[in-house]
Amino acid sequence: MRLKKNPTDLLGNSAWNAIAFAVAVALNLLVLPFVVFRLGVAAFGVAGLVTACVAPALAFSNALALSTTRELALRLEPSERHDARRMFATAAMLALATGGAIVTILALAGAPLARIGFHLSGPSADDLGLAFVLASAGWLCQCLSAVFLALFTARQDYRRVASISIISTVVATSSMLLLIPRWPQASTFLGCQSLGFATSLVLAFAWSRRVIGEWLARPTIDRGSLGNLVKLGGWQLAAQSGALIAAQADRYLLGALLQPQFVGFYTIAQRLEEAVYIGVLKVGEILFPFFSALQKETDDRKADLLFRSSWILNVLAASALGGLIPVAGPLLHLWTGAEVAAEAQRVLVILSIAGILGSSSNVFAFYLLAQGRSSSNAVISLLTGVFTVATSAIALPYFGWQAAGWSACIGMITQMVTVVILLRRHFGLAGMRLRLTHFVLMPIGVGIAIALALRYGFRNAQLDQAIGWWYVGSCYLLAAGIIFVVAVAVSRAGPYGAACWRDLRLVASRFLPLKAT
Repeated sequence: MRLKKNPTDLLGNSAWNAIAFAVAVALNLLVLPFVVFRLGVAAFGVAGLVTACVAPALAFSNALALSTTRELALRLEPSERHDARRMFATAAMLALATGGAIVTILALAGAPLARIGFHLSGPSADDLGLAFVLASAGWLCQCLSAVFLALFTARQDYRRVASISIISTVVATSSMLLLIPRWPQASTFLGCQSLGFATSLVLAFAWSRRVIGEWLARPTIDRGSLGNLVKLGGWQLAAQSGALIAAQADRYLLGALLQPQFVGFYTIAQRLEEAVYIGVLKVGEILFPFFSALQKETDDRKADLLFRSSWILNVLAASALGGLIPVAGPLLHLWTGAEVAAEAQRVLVILSIAGILGSSSNVFAFYLLAQGRSSSNAVISLLTGVFTVATSAIALPYFGWQAAGWSACIGMITQMVTVVILLRRHFGLAGMRLRLTHFVLMPIGVGIAIALALRYGFRNAQLDQAIGWWYVGSCYLLAAGIIFVVAVAVSRAGPYGAACWRDLRLVASRFLPLKAT
């Protein structure tokens, strides 16, 4: 069985990823105001701090999932089944042994250290110990399920991956609606999330056993397989660690310097921005196994596919994230109330800009990882983390909690510069600077500029007071549409304009009911 290389198949995979993520986002965004209302902003902030403390463990589970997916994607032929089974068995043992050790540390040491580091006390922190136990258990379920899901991801069977994600999200959301009113505590919220992860593990195990059971094996360690996983996963672990620490830096410092409610305000703004950002990331995630199958292609062919894929995702990111900027205030007002809107809308704008900047590097990160250049991804993430943390440490004490988010922008700019330097070293192609400008810098620069101009125009026209969800939704779609049209129009100029337009028509012909002309 070979990986799909047909662009139509790739678009279909993107569609499954997008559907699963859209369902997850819709349910999570719908339930979040209910959760904040029932728990209170302070308890919700405590839950955010616990999540931030458990988040570094994702560096291990994400690295293991990516390295397992890549190694299994290279062993899909029936003649390679024995090697694939050994690889799966080794990955499963790593998840059980290392994951078990991490969970034990988090469950025992997490609560005492959090009380000291974040000065947590009072009713909102009474269940901190249980919150850490449930959150860490949920992470372990997520880690184990990722190994089983790697079997489907390596085969680009995104339909099953999407189905598992949707069902687990429905279970988690339903449990929140049932349990949080009865036990309005941070631990209840985290326990409901963990129930969703446990559901994902059960479904992934059952489905993989029924569909591809001959590829499964009991957990054990094979030295050769372990070496292959560590070779890629070791650097990827460093890359994931830098990225996760950078993403949580503001929460850590807000928790250490201010009251938990400010962590709650920040988490609410970040949840909106992350929902759109990760949605764009999910659409492009299918490029990882696709790039893994291009090992024998020429550099010119790789660069062509790389930059064209980047342009499509950059335009999508600029439109989707840029659309949040003009409607940040009305959206937060309707979603979580006037107090949150007043406190968090500026942070949402800044985080949306950071998201647009960060999206410019996603395709290149998938490419570098697929080519086995995980050390490059580690350098990118670590430098991003260093600049993000340093900016947060300087800005937050002097400018208060609303300076949160500026560090993300600085970190993303650092990431862009690092990626450009690495790509220029990797591809010795003529016109590299022009490609970077046309496919990367132009769409994100246009997106940010138009989004800020629309925000200024909406405020001057006194359109910043929400009338209803229909109003906010219409304004968002209008802003995203304007950004999209302008970005595409600008991209049609220059030597690569025809290629951009051709790719856009291909996408339209795949998803629109009428054939694009």
